[in-house]
Amino acid sequence: MALSWRSWLGNEGSKHLFLFFWLSLNVWFFWKTFMLYYRGQQYYYLHQMLGLGLCISRASASVLNFNCCLALLPMCRVLLAFLRGSQKVVSRKTRRLLDKSKTFHVTCGVTICIFSVLHVAAHLVNALNFSENYSEDFLALNVANYRALHSSNVVHSMFVSVPGLTGVFMVLVLFLMCTASTYAIRFSNYDIFWYTHNLFFVFYMLLMIHVSGGVLKYQSNLEEHPPGCFNPNKTVWENMTVPKAFAETFPDYTPEPFPEDLSVPQPFVQNNFVRICSEEPKFQSHFPETWFWISGPLCLYCVERLYRYIRSNKPVTITSVISHPSNVLEVRMMKINFKARPGQYVILHCPRVSALESHPFTLTMCPTDTKATFGVHLKVVGDWTERFRDLLLLHSSQDKEILPIFQQRRYPKLYVDGPFGSPFEESLKYEVSLCVAGGIGVTPFASVLNTLLDGWKCYKLRRLYFIWVCRDIESFRWFADLLCMLHDKLWQENRPDYINIQLYLSQTDGIQKIIGEKYQALNSRLLIGRPRWKLLFDEIAKCNRRKTIGVFCCGPNKISKILHKLSNISNSYGTRFEYNKESFS
Repeated sequence: MALSWRSWLGNEGSKHLFLFFWLSLNVWFFWKTFMLYYRGQQYYYLHQMLGLGLCISRASASVLNFNCCLALLPMCRVLLAFLRGSQKVVSRKTRRLLDKSKTFHVTCGVTICIFSVLHVAAHLVNALNFSENYSEDFLALNVANYRALHSSNVVHSMFVSVPGLTGVFMVLVLFLMCTASTYAIRFSNYDIFWYTHNLFFVFYMLLMIHVSGGVLKYQSNLEEHPPGCFNPNKTVWENMTVPKAFAETFPDYTPEPFPEDLSVPQPFVQNNFVRICSEEPKFQSHFPETWFWISGPLCLYCVERLYRYIRSNKPVTITSVISHPSNVLEVRMMKINFKARPGQYVILHCPRVSALESHPFTLTMCPTDTKATFGVHLKVVGDWTERFRDLLLLHSSQDKEILPIFQQRRYPKLYVDGPFGSPFEESLKYEVSLCVAGGIGVTPFASVLNTLLDGWKCYKLRRLYFIWVCRDIESFRWFADLLCMLHDKLWQENRPDYINIQLYLSQTDGIQKIIGEKYQALNSRLLIGRPRWKLLFDEIAKCNRRKTIGVFCCGPNKISKILHKLSNISNSYGTRFEYNKESFS
């Protein structure tokens, strides 16, 4: 079935237009800087010495400046959360672009890596050309100390000069950050990724020092010394006498005059053929443009981090710790003046687990006007979560009750940074939403379900399709009570069609129902196998003709890709699907 242009424009058009605009700016910066150094009169002598290596190194540097500036902005979580929650961004398409912040950050990072390689290669060529084209006439312009390919010249350029030494360290830092950002390392050992990625601050400090070296210089006296001009005060004919007319033009030059009977050579008096200069070329370094590019975003990021530190410097009060099946831990907390919207996430930091490391977790319970408790569910899958679980369960033996504050057990100190925005904030802003969860990916929807349990009439949402796929039957017990309470509430309010619950058990070991009499409503909605996504989309489109449906997914990439593709396929019912995916920034 063909792609719907309307669906494509809604789901992908804004993103692709933004990427096209970003790509166009990169091309424009590269080409503009390349031509400036290729044809600019102020770089005439430098270009004669270095050739295309100069143009490519400076053009790639302009692209690096642009992307180093942009790479920090998607990491300003507070700013993104403010824009998403404020009324200033009223367009849903614009808000959905904010959800691509992590993808854009990765795109800028890859671009920085590619153009860093190009920049380093061009400067290696420049170092060789500085040596090969060494000239005593331009000592202020030339970095080399010797003529021809002398090894000490290249060593001086790379390891002795400030730009060379900082450049080498920047390449090492960038290599560590890029290799540790690969999926294999992030999945096997997240600590390596976290620690190496925080070297970005070292990278930016080195970058600011790197551009202050002033190796590449421009000519500052173009009026007095047009590039390629003839200087009568310095000519190969040092003993040559000149006519009186020439001496009058240059009174400082006083050699023996020409004989009176000889005519004045025409090139000396007509600038149509030879341009005359009155002084030697003067060169000076540029003011580092990189400072203009990165100082703003870097200061913004530092101010935000300071604000986040002040906001999260008071530990929360852990009210309850609940151990769920399949290595899932629920932590309920309280914090004064903490407010959050359903679908948002927080970053947890426990100093006893790690002094520097912290991790994001989606809120499964948000504070309301009647209760201040909020909570997260976390799956124990790595070193950090294992140590965190051991510390919590050491003090609570599978504690399932919420104790009064004055009876609190001595839990380890826990700091909460956030909340921050996510795509699932939009799930309550559609008239119809399709929420698909895979395993622990159900956590973003838990806060939405809890919010609907408190009251659904104040939201735009009028129908919710909730699809949850798990490998084992015990995983459904994480939120089985919540689903049953919401189901019973809607039946009592005569709105049984408000939520359509479908539970899929992809693997079975003989047990094919959730054990417990109170879970009969869920057992009737439990299916064995995997969803038939195409039929599911057709059925939803048929029941919601000519409506826009928000599709939200948090789970394996395989499911995400299928839903993304189906959202862009047209249907005969005029139904439009808008795809959203959870992605921590």
